[in-house]
Amino acid sequence: MTEQANGDGRNPHVLAHSPKDNVAVAVIEGLKADTDAFGVVTENDSTFRVHVKSDIPIGHKVALTDLKAGDTAIKYGQDVGKITADVAKGEHVHTHNMKTKRW
Repeated sequence: MTEQANGDGRNPHVLAHSPKDNVAVAVIEGLKADTDAFGVVTENDSTFRVHVKSDIPIGHKVALTDLKAGDTAIKYGQDVGKITADVAKGEHVHTHNMKTKRW
């Protein structure tokens, strides 16, 4: 398991906006697979860890729980899309396995 720079308990790797979120956003450049990522929930300043299983580009999402096809992706405490393929906790969530419901 790697511990990347900035994930030292002061500077998070990922941010969730609400305790209800099941995805978080990578906030460092080049978040690598096999990282024990440090996360912060911005709504209440609570912290969490998630073991990242795939490389996550900055601004992209990581699953905080196992998600099944048909599940709803929750970000900002709101429905932001439909999971189109199973995603394990710690894996990359983006257009290859999630579709926005906005269009």
